[in-house]
Amino acid sequence: MIPKILFSVMLISSVLLSNVYAADESTSIKEFVQTMETHKGFFTFHYQPKTGKVFIQITDFGQPFLFQSSMPQGIGSNDIGLDRGQLGDTRLVKFERFGDKVLLKQLNTQYRVSSSNPAEIASIDEAFADSVIAGLSIVAEQDGNVLVDYTDFLLSDIHQISERLKATKQGNFHADAKRSGVYAPRSKAFPDNTELEALVTFAGSDPGEYVQQVTPSPTSISVHLHHSLIRLPDDQYRTRQFHPYSGFWKISYQDYSASIDESMEVSVIPRHRLVKKDPTAKISEAVEPIVYYLDPGIPQPILGALMDGAKWWDQAFRAIGYKDAFQVKILPADADPMDVRYNVIQWVHRATRGWSYGSSVIDPRTGEIIKGHVTLGSLRVRQDYLIALGLTSPFSEANTDTTAQQEMALARIRQLSAHEVGHTLGIAHNFAASEDGRESVMDYPHPDIKVEQGKVSLEGAYATGMGKWDNYVIAYGYQDLPNAKDEASYLAQVVEKAQADNLSYQSDPDARPKSAANDQGHLWDIDSNPLIGLQRLFEVREVALAQFGQNSLPEGEAYSSLQERLVPIYYLHRYQLEAVSKLLGGVSYSYEVKQSGVEPQGAIEVDDQVQNQALAAMLKTLEGKFLSLSPQLVKLITPKAYGDERTRESFKGRTGLTFDPVSAAEASAGYTLSLMLVPQRLNRIAANPVGKKDRLTISSMLEALFDQTIKRKPNKFTMAVDQRVNYVVLNGVMNAMQAQELAPEARAELLVNVSALHEYLRDNKRNEQHRAMAKQLDWFMQSGEWKGAFEVKQLPPGSPI
Repeated sequence: MIPKILFSVMLISSVLLSNVYAADESTSIKEFVQTMETHKGFFTFHYQPKTGKVFIQITDFGQPFLFQSSMPQGIGSNDIGLDRGQLGDTRLVKFERFGDKVLLKQLNTQYRVSSSNPAEIASIDEAFADSVIAGLSIVAEQDGNVLVDYTDFLLSDIHQISERLKATKQGNFHADAKRSGVYAPRSKAFPDNTELEALVTFAGSDPGEYVQQVTPSPTSISVHLHHSLIRLPDDQYRTRQFHPYSGFWKISYQDYSASIDESMEVSVIPRHRLVKKDPTAKISEAVEPIVYYLDPGIPQPILGALMDGAKWWDQAFRAIGYKDAFQVKILPADADPMDVRYNVIQWVHRATRGWSYGSSVIDPRTGEIIKGHVTLGSLRVRQDYLIALGLTSPFSEANTDTTAQQEMALARIRQLSAHEVGHTLGIAHNFAASEDGRESVMDYPHPDIKVEQGKVSLEGAYATGMGKWDNYVIAYGYQDLPNAKDEASYLAQVVEKAQADNLSYQSDPDARPKSAANDQGHLWDIDSNPLIGLQRLFEVREVALAQFGQNSLPEGEAYSSLQERLVPIYYLHRYQLEAVSKLLGGVSYSYEVKQSGVEPQGAIEVDDQVQNQALAAMLKTLEGKFLSLSPQLVKLITPKAYGDERTRESFKGRTGLTFDPVSAAEASAGYTLSLMLVPQRLNRIAANPVGKKDRLTISSMLEALFDQTIKRKPNKFTMAVDQRVNYVVLNGVMNAMQAQELAPEARAELLVNVSALHEYLRDNKRNEQHRAMAKQLDWFMQSGEWKGAFEVKQLPPGSPI
């Protein structure tokens, strides 16, 4: 039984709460916002400076729209990967009312029906879940419209920064509303988009190395987060079919209304909307050209180089009959780079050099690109300049002219600008274009350097303009084809012609993994033949290292900084070596689809002789002569001068403050072994039937490896390096033998060869290293545990070059 006094208190409280709710319910929007700043647009919003709150007015609950999160101001660490101008997810969303609150629901676009049958539409909606990404309180209503408090959502971690910091081991952080606020200067409303921005502070503990490097107070990370609410485009955009050979990325969904004899997957390419004013004319302007805007904060001459590179794409559009369809301008002073109306090329500063990106706001329903956003790292050009200086060592005089080296760096970022813009046009990587003679800016280009008259030449290090592949991709994706029937015929003809012209195409899944099997499609490679390219880089490296020293430094630079200048020269062969490694157990294949009357090529094994040549080339990189540096150069590289320090760009050593050339060789040898002994590669080699005398097998590969290293007669001039490499080799083989991914027949063959090596080492007791290795293998044979394991020093970062 409830006491009378308590009951009275409860009754009064209930009445008061009812009155408060009734007051809120009866408050009109006009009354509620009369002291606020009003911004009319796609979603009209009101900002109250006194409280720092922002309210959005909703007039149509049935209206889907695009929601885009982004990061206008980032953390500044490439390793964390939260950069200025970074785009988040593009979501198809709508507001739905539930009592006294409004939910922002992300609609599931992966599963659909193309039928107009309401029952079918309902069935797909009920079968797969949507996601509510925000709950907003209603504060006022008027004439069917509601006003919601958007503030908490704007100050939330929609960009998943906390998760990213945790994933990169930078600590545990959470958004702190007390140290966050709406950023009014960049909160604006336009007819087709509403832009809202906030400064959001993340409070945390146990900050990691990268956070400490780039923030003044590592437990408090303040960034800017941006919300774009975007009106859906009209229904006049026409999708274009995806083809595996098209060169474009794929946007796909499952259509559950497809007939039983059709594929449920619908695949289209992402692309900007581009239509000719006169489709029948040989040359026509576009109804609305594609315009990219350059960040005005980019310094010269870099700004000019980036503009030049981006403009190359107009060549490809002109080739399919467009006039001025692709344009590049400077971003107006009053424009916001996060505004969805602007395609932008943004200049991003970081504490370390890192990747550049080309990303887009894409309508998930159709694949239409609404906004292209390029992010270019500002330190890339400096790294390319340092590589050019290291290759040429030009500082023989105090006032050395480095124009050629600067031009190589600028030529590289022209390529970079074109490359990243290409991604925002919907275009994927083509890592096989370099085998056709640098036919695409969508490849990762290695500088095309060579030795001429005993010196390294930088002339023509990077190509200029569009390649044949780039022209083909634009022709596939952007030619204006009003008639759907003509379009299907046109696309088939374009693909057939490109294939007839033998334009090679390999993209990320077939090029990036160390276990990749294709004989073409490599990152940062040169020459159509990987072996010829590697030999050329051997020659360039030898000449560059021979002249490397005092002339590699300008006046006033500490000799200790030679170490970082040496890194990309000493490891110059690293990417071409990866290309060569794919020849071992490799196959040749392309992206083929079934065509009537066309016999497929299929997957063809790399020739046995070529595989053995590849093995011999890789083994050369384990030789002491190849890996050893001259005593004069080693002496010249002192410990770090006071005020300077080792960085990620430095060699990883084992000797404390001093330069460690033996560990530099260890890292190089370890890299070679990591490519050679990839489990999937060994499995492919083991699976090949032994039928020919020169067939590459695991046994023949290990026999050659041991002969070139552990069994090789010691050289007194390179002994320290040779011995370290021997340990790297044995450790690499033993680790490979214990890899979970290794097939049992490959493991057995490795064990047989290790057992034979064990017997050899036990019979050669005069060699102290051999005795030590034999003892380690004794332990392994008895216990099955490899106790000689050690962590091989890693190469300093190479990518991006």
